[in-house]
Amino acid sequence: MQVLGSPTSVQTDTTCGALLRELQHIWDEIGETELEKDRMLLELERECLQVYRKKVDEASNARARLHQSVAAKEAELAALMVALGELTLNTQTQTDKRSAALKGQLASVSPLVEDLKMKKEERIKQFSDVRAQIEKISGEISGYTQSNGAVTHCLIMEEHDLSLRKLNECQMHLHNLQKEKADRLNKVLEYVNEVHSLCGVLGLDFGKTVSEVHPSLHETGPEQSRNISNKTLEGLEQTVLKLKAERKARIQKLKDIVGSLFELWNLMDLPEEERSRFRSITFIPRSSEPEITAPGILSLDVIKQAATEVERLTKLKASRMKELVMKRRLELEDICRRAHIEPDMSTAAEKANALIDSGLVDPSELLASIEAQITKVKDEAASRKEIMDRIDRWLAACEEENWLEDYNQDENRYSAGRGGHINLKRAEKARITVTKIPAMVESLINKTIAWEGERKMSFLYDGVRLVTFLKDYKLTRQSREEEKKRYRDQKKLQDLLLTEKEAMYGSKPSPKRSNSFRKPNVYQANGNGCMTPTPRRNSVGCATPELMTPRSYSGRQNGYFRETRRLSTAPLNFVAISKEDTMSYASTSICGSEPDSPPQG
Repeated sequence: MQVLGSPTSVQTDTTCGALLRELQHIWDEIGETELEKDRMLLELERECLQVYRKKVDEASNARARLHQSVAAKEAELAALMVALGELTLNTQTQTDKRSAALKGQLASVSPLVEDLKMKKEERIKQFSDVRAQIEKISGEISGYTQSNGAVTHCLIMEEHDLSLRKLNECQMHLHNLQKEKADRLNKVLEYVNEVHSLCGVLGLDFGKTVSEVHPSLHETGPEQSRNISNKTLEGLEQTVLKLKAERKARIQKLKDIVGSLFELWNLMDLPEEERSRFRSITFIPRSSEPEITAPGILSLDVIKQAATEVERLTKLKASRMKELVMKRRLELEDICRRAHIEPDMSTAAEKANALIDSGLVDPSELLASIEAQITKVKDEAASRKEIMDRIDRWLAACEEENWLEDYNQDENRYSAGRGGHINLKRAEKARITVTKIPAMVESLINKTIAWEGERKMSFLYDGVRLVTFLKDYKLTRQSREEEKKRYRDQKKLQDLLLTEKEAMYGSKPSPKRSNSFRKPNVYQANGNGCMTPTPRRNSVGCATPELMTPRSYSGRQNGYFRETRRLSTAPLNFVAISKEDTMSYASTSICGSEPDSPPQG
């Protein structure tokens, strides 16, 4: 009975002891023997042991199940933590395990597992969304679309790693794909816009052109998305290159056509109304490719119309070629006349007419030869411009010198008549200009020699070598200055002899000068109302040789320049002039010069 007693429960011992005493009392009343009592007590003890064993076994099984449940929950918790990348719950779980019973451990682990399960489901959903977008964009980039089954399979394969790090990697990958998609979409739009612009300029069907690359490029519905695959981008790039090459070829073709149009217009001097039909393409030769953006400006119809116009004008030119040749020859002669250059006689008007009428020369070749001569003359005229400007300034100074000589010989130049003060001012300016003529001539000679040395050719002015003429002019001018000096010395000697004669024989009145020797009035009214001397070349009273200029040295005859006059440098014979005429001329010269004025050159 001590075995049956349980030291852990006083209440149980009291109950079992009371029951045992009651059973003993019953047995005594029945009269059971001691042997029978021992047998029944052994049997009772055996039954109690069986009940306890059964309870122990049940408790042991319950403990094992609890251990298994806790272990399973912990394993599931560990798996979830590993999958989700949660490492902070491990320490707390170990602490709870050491401080709590099995049921407490199970109670503490189960909520964590449920939370992690919910977190895992949410994480799986996030991964699913990201992966779906990745697969969709990857399919758009690669040109095909993967099925949802592929996405699910990919998620199942990667459920062992649902950590935030992995999710961030997927999201970063998705962000990169989205950026690549946006870049590709922008590139596609750029290509499409460029194709649209090129098709507009070339007059091509835009929809048909881009649909050949991919139909989605021309679809404009709200739910339509343009294809951005490598194949589409390559197709658009090739289309743009093809259209640019076509644009370049058409531009070059139009440039040639427009160049021919300009040439024919200028040759035949067509009216503006005939040219206006093609004004829209005349800017093409001087424009770059990006500047040509007008719709349909490079269409085949425009090119065909321009080519047809060139053919028409070419046929018209053939019938008017002789007229064109004569016109261009006159232009050549006009350019040569203004530049004082002798034109090429191989294409002279009479000769050109004869060649064209005889049929020995193609008018087009003759016209091309004249065009080449015009180009050559223009280039030469451009190189001669500086020297020609100097010649013009020198000739203007010579004109002023001639005017001053006429003015100095006028007896009435100091009269208070109308416009006299204007002539006085002009005379002062002319004297300053005349003093610069020698330096101008010397500078012109040096400049002309430098020009000839640079171009290895002579500088001709109306067929005469300018340097030779300038040197002759320089010598003539020096001779004239010497003649003036001799005249002044002879005049002084005559005045001295006259004074001695008057002192010896007394003064004698000079006879009146004949009216036949009176100088006529050489003034003419100019536009300002004042009187200006008329040009002269051979004055009766001139005591010096005449100076020639290129304008007086060369003349124009039959449309060409040639030398017509020669320099005259023979000095006047003062001995052959009678004394009275000499004195009369001296008196005129003295009266016709201002006091203390420098000798005029």
